[in-house]
Amino acid sequence: MAFWRSRKKETPAEETSSSDEHSSIPNVEGEPLASDHDAMATASDQPHREEVVKTEPQKTGGLFAKMRGALSKTRQALSTDIRDLFKSEGRLVDDEFLGELFSRLIRTDMGVSCAEAIRDDVEKRLKSRVVQMDEVLATITEQTRSMLEQESTSLRYSEDGVPTVILVVGVNGSGKTTSIGKLANHLHRSGKRIVLGAGDTFRAAAVEQLTIWAGRIGCEIVTGKPEADPASVAYQTVEKAVEMNADIAIIDTAGRLQTQTNLMQQLEKIRRVVGKKIEGAPHEVILVLDSTAGQNAISQARGFSEAAQCTGIVLAKLDGSAKGGVILPIREQFQLPVKFVGLGEGIDDIAEFDASAFAKALFAQ
Repeated sequence: MAFWRSRKKETPAEETSSSDEHSSIPNVEGEPLASDHDAMATASDQPHREEVVKTEPQKTGGLFAKMRGALSKTRQALSTDIRDLFKSEGRLVDDEFLGELFSRLIRTDMGVSCAEAIRDDVEKRLKSRVVQMDEVLATITEQTRSMLEQESTSLRYSEDGVPTVILVVGVNGSGKTTSIGKLANHLHRSGKRIVLGAGDTFRAAAVEQLTIWAGRIGCEIVTGKPEADPASVAYQTVEKAVEMNADIAIIDTAGRLQTQTNLMQQLEKIRRVVGKKIEGAPHEVILVLDSTAGQNAISQARGFSEAAQCTGIVLAKLDGSAKGGVILPIREQFQLPVKFVGLGEGIDDIAEFDASAFAKALFAQ
């Protein structure tokens, strides 16, 4: 196991390992895990590859502008569909119109229930009137905003001065590791001291990518040798966070399918291990969902919310999807708050979720 300090530079330099004299850490069943010496994996041990994340400064213009840019594919597809419903003189809101509107809404992957709610709201407000597209879009936007409202998007922090522990879960390819890097950068820039834990030990590329992120950000990272017990990495990450009086420990977990029972059980083991080190940890279990996954994202949310006791969502790859409406059924069915959204490929392209800005950006012309 290696603890090392990443410094901001173009690529992480080779780092020296920590002392070999660390004691073995007991696992959750009480059996000793590999010592730090046995689990040593410094940055210099890991192959480097081209940084895949753009780091140019993001465009300015506020949250709405960023949301609008990220949702451009969904918005363009949706507005084209809705525009086709109208003639220059407007359109009578009758059963035929409402049926056509419903079919257009479904194409955003918002699901039957949410599309019905929006359609019914349009019917209630505008039935039997001749309306223009802007009026219909304003009604749809307001209903969408109302459906996405949530009490808070803020992360839940520990209350007794100990480090806040955040576990991040999701399937391979969901954008999990990239989202961790963006989140860590977001929190680091707000003045928080961050420790990253590369707990996806079965995928070398994930450890490598997270190491690069740590180098970009300038924060601590804890790694283990390939295929080391992820729970041991999680334990040592939390231990390091306590030792250096860090504010937050963010722990990557092995990407897995929500149907893999044994791997889901491993998440429970990680929860128990970090809870032994810090009472009440983890304070957040964040599920990263791929916006491009459409309705499959709902299946992921169901599996993970049950097995990992998720407390919130990061909606990733929002800029690459024409199916951004999937956020609606996820909120409706699971009541999991959307904490953050990924708005692009840059290191700063993440933002706390805002229901009003999202709804407006989804339907803005």
